[in-house]
Amino acid sequence: MAALFFRMLAVVFSKGFGWIDDQFLIIEIAQSWIDGSDYYGWLPSTDGTNEPKGFSFFYVGLHYLLLSFLEWVNIFDPQGKMYVVRFLHALWSLLIVFFGYKITLKLSEQKTASLVGWMMALLWFFPFLSVRNLVEFVSIPLLMWGTYLTVQSSKSTKWSTWIWVGILFGLAFNIRMQTLLFSGGIGIVLLFSKRWKEALLVGLGTIGIIAVIQGGIDYLVWDEPFIQLKSYVLYNMEHAADYTTGPWYVYLLFLLGILIPPISIFIFWGWLRSWKKLLILFVPTLLFLLFHSYYPNKQERFVITIVPFLIIAGTIGWQQIVLKYKSNKALFGLNKYSWYFFWTINLILLLPVTLIYSKKARVEAMEHLSHYPELEYFLIEDINKNVLRFPPMFYLEKWVPYDAMMERDKFSSFKKKKDWKIISNQPGFVLFFQPDNIEQRVKKMKTVFPQLVFDEMIQPGKADKVLHWLNPINDNQNIYIYRNEAVISTKSK
Repeated sequence: MAALFFRMLAVVFSKGFGWIDDQFLIIEIAQSWIDGSDYYGWLPSTDGTNEPKGFSFFYVGLHYLLLSFLEWVNIFDPQGKMYVVRFLHALWSLLIVFFGYKITLKLSEQKTASLVGWMMALLWFFPFLSVRNLVEFVSIPLLMWGTYLTVQSSKSTKWSTWIWVGILFGLAFNIRMQTLLFSGGIGIVLLFSKRWKEALLVGLGTIGIIAVIQGGIDYLVWDEPFIQLKSYVLYNMEHAADYTTGPWYVYLLFLLGILIPPISIFIFWGWLRSWKKLLILFVPTLLFLLFHSYYPNKQERFVITIVPFLIIAGTIGWQQIVLKYKSNKALFGLNKYSWYFFWTINLILLLPVTLIYSKKARVEAMEHLSHYPELEYFLIEDINKNVLRFPPMFYLEKWVPYDAMMERDKFSSFKKKKDWKIISNQPGFVLFFQPDNIEQRVKKMKTVFPQLVFDEMIQPGKADKVLHWLNPINDNQNIYIYRNEAVISTKSK
């Protein structure tokens, strides 16, 4: 009930989106298809210019069906749709709690299973992630389900169960391709345990469902099976260093931090010490962590997938260490008060993180523009940055073109970009991101669009402000909306 309660809070209050991927690679794509737009060019074009983007259609396709159904029952409001999307994801995430408890109970005892269950239910960032369209998190229940069936299996387990394990792992792959590292690790353990038949059946189930979904959809769309997978691999090989990079140990520090030291240190210690007894959890987790530690592109969300498995194995291993040295009063006291500290910090973080309205300014800026049905084109001015913070067009409810003027763009070149004297070429709105030198920037823009008038200022949520203060890379600041009266003469009520 505790897990459900906090996830329902996130459903209601945690609006917006967390990252580019959970909004622009899922929701935006699906809705644009429904509206007949293919705004981001994921589908083959009549002129042959579109190319495969390297992303699986499976998870996006599920959202296409869901959002289509919502419109069929007359739910068109973007926020209304997202309440439903978050609700379904919240329910799906409860499987993490269920299987986390069941796996631990099978491999350990009741007390440890209860502790793991509570961590799965109330870990401070889980409710927030539970309602996001983040493939790294959405794929976890499938991996845990397959892992549970594996650890509770015996010699009498039916062959169909092993096929089902493979299907679960294959479905996880169709959501997040890197999960093959984890499921492949389980396959390696089965092979080294000389469970040849089980490994073969799991492999057949995995390959079969990947061939049907990944290969089949790609063939229907692009006339070539697995073309998206091929494009994904090639793109990541060529552009591995184009994104956030860091040293090999960055994920270790990240995991140690989010699991709250010193308990996080105990969990890692327990995970390392338990490798022989919990090989079925240790090897897949290690393979996943090693690959991402080696791969140059390092984004924290990439390793979220293994957090539940790290918690299960690490907690079991640490509890065994504590039990082995139960007569050591110093260790007993350290363990006891470390857990007190863990739960205190965790509960302090839990509620505010659960209630985060992420990227509020960008979402509500698009909602504001949606009140102007005559809008056909707008401009983003963000000359303090070189990386565009994409506007979530889903909340605009129409797929109009826009341009962005960034730090790298010279104003003189911008003025020559179009014949701005022609009214039909002018933007209906100019959105100024960030408050830095806002008056001078507006004044300069008025030399091109003299009829700009202030329309609205959208502030980021409190959580976005805190995140920006903690790390300025989280640029979610004020958005100043100016309306071009030459194009849209009347302010919306």
